[in-house]
Amino acid sequence: MSELILKNATIVLADEVVKGAIKVRDGRIGDIGGETAVSAAEDVHGDYVIPGLVELHTDHLEGHYAPRPKVRWNPFAAVLAHDAQICSSGITTVFDALRIGMDEDAELSCADMRKLADAIDDGCRNDHLRADHFLHLRCEVSAPDCFSGFSIFEADSRVKLASLMDHSPGQRQFRHIEAYSMYYQGKLKMSDEVFATFCKKRIAQSEANSDRNRKAISDACLARGIVLASHDDATLDHVDEAIEQGIQVAEFPTTFEAAEASKKAGLAVLMGAPNVVRGGSHSGNVAASELAEHGLLDILSSDYIPFSLIQSAFTLGEHVEGITLPQAICMVSKNPAASCGLDDRGEIAVGKRGDLVRVSVDHHVPVVRTVWREGRRVA
Repeated sequence: MSELILKNATIVLADEVVKGAIKVRDGRIGDIGGETAVSAAEDVHGDYVIPGLVELHTDHLEGHYAPRPKVRWNPFAAVLAHDAQICSSGITTVFDALRIGMDEDAELSCADMRKLADAIDDGCRNDHLRADHFLHLRCEVSAPDCFSGFSIFEADSRVKLASLMDHSPGQRQFRHIEAYSMYYQGKLKMSDEVFATFCKKRIAQSEANSDRNRKAISDACLARGIVLASHDDATLDHVDEAIEQGIQVAEFPTTFEAAEASKKAGLAVLMGAPNVVRGGSHSGNVAASELAEHGLLDILSSDYIPFSLIQSAFTLGEHVEGITLPQAICMVSKNPAASCGLDDRGEIAVGKRGDLVRVSVDHHVPVVRTVWREGRRVA
């Protein structure tokens, strides 16, 4: 029998904060209670102990695989580097987001995504990875090759989540052409004339491909039991479309009305942790903290900065009126786990997995001291 005992802990449960000890036996939480006199117990000196974080949407892996234009790193080495950063940020369960459906700025292919997925699977099977990894397919439904790319993952049991995205100009995240120009024209160094042609092409691709790809992928996901997420919903029509397609998670709604309608319809509303940390959206969309204040925020995702997940939870718990620390921690642990059917983790409770994070706070920033996955130290 393997056993981990932590004492003198400030334990963040799903609905309260308590002082005491936690015992983990054979990977599962066996007891939560008063202090222990067991000499083998590890003294955490009053630090917080929170559940291991559950990350649903991070495209951070691509940066390790393609760190510079035309540079491709060994995919297994890229996965190891990504995994180390994820886990040291307190994330013990991660849904690695791989893009499906390519465009001109991608410089990657669906074959690259398959290489990364195979590297993740290899690392998991051989116990080389610190966190528990699943796959999230980010499906750009406006792209002509979207469904063919999705089909590459037809037999992959690690796929647990798929999001339906359309980043063409004039809608959703890029309702305002100025935001689209700032992102794409700046990124690809286009002249105004080239940018106008680029926009026209993207809109035509969306009109030709989005509806059929949305239906084909949503039908396939519902048949396979893959959780579906919408992406960047902005209007009530977008929300109605999501409900019709069997969407369960509303990722990054861009307006208050879309978030409110999604919540009323029973969808779990997910927003970006960087949005919380920065104090607002970098694209000028609705602020995550505003949704939290109105009870419309369920889940946070680190998106492009792994450490932002734990940072956002402590920020919400400290600065947003009506949000307690336990509620904020649930947004990065219990709630995302529940949204994808992972009922064995996400909270500190008897019988749950011993996925734990020891955290202190300095200058209002959480400091990850130690991370355990199923009672085994991994960071």
